[in-house]
Amino acid sequence: MTRADRVLAEPGPPPPALTGRAGRSPARRPARGRSSLLRRVAPPVLVVLLLLAVWQWAVTALAVRPQVLPSPLRVVEQGWAFREVLWANTLPTLQVTAVGFAVSLAVGWVLAVVVDFSPWLRRALVPLLVASQTLPIIAIAPLMIIWFGFGLLPKVLVIALVTFFPIAVGLIEGFSRADPEASNLLRSMGGGRWAEFRYVRLPGALPSFFTALRIAITYAVTGAIFAEYVGARAGLGIYMAQQKNSFRTDLVLAAVGVTALVSVALFGLTYLVERVVAPWIRGARR
Repeated sequence: MTRADRVLAEPGPPPPALTGRAGRSPARRPARGRSSLLRRVAPPVLVVLLLLAVWQWAVTALAVRPQVLPSPLRVVEQGWAFREVLWANTLPTLQVTAVGFAVSLAVGWVLAVVVDFSPWLRRALVPLLVASQTLPIIAIAPLMIIWFGFGLLPKVLVIALVTFFPIAVGLIEGFSRADPEASNLLRSMGGGRWAEFRYVRLPGALPSFFTALRIAITYAVTGAIFAEYVGARAGLGIYMAQQKNSFRTDLVLAAVGVTALVSVALFGLTYLVERVVAPWIRGARR
């Protein structure tokens, strides 16, 4: 057998079509994805478990009264015992959050697009957007209740006032960071201002938008809770106020835990939306 025959007979590496990036098999990608997810999730979970263990130990060792600080086990136990009441108050909070955040998204997008098309409006409105964040929500929320009653509208307005600023500013800054070379190339090919916005400025602004979206969605839940705390017929905010007045600290903390879970779930949902709407962003982060 000649040397060429031996080389051909020897098993070689799999063809490029059967290998993934960096010569790895595509079958290993799910395992690598699960390992990466575990590395991201494990540290915060371990820290939370450690804090809960210290909390449980301190309450037990110091014999703290449940009215002052209940143990985590008691909070979970009472939260599960009153799960139907908690769920009945969670639904109105989710409804208010969804409606208020939808209004905030619509206002933020319209405002950002209008500002991007008009430099004069940018100079006129951006300082006003910044000034709107200096308004104390703790003073504005009761006025909303006085002006519009205890219905849905005042709570929606409070959430929109809290959350539209990061969305609008994130989009405005994202539009302004568009690639100038891509814009010049598009214009040299006969594209107008709208074509530049659609094909260059809008895709380039999406990373900033989703970053602002994650900030705003957590503010939305907090804004809903605060608006309900000021005045509402149902919701986690009014439930916390009622249990606080009854010295049921365990149920107050159970409602806080539900609020945290809702916020984390909505925060994680933004990553799913990002993967569907702009999958290239995830690839650019790697």
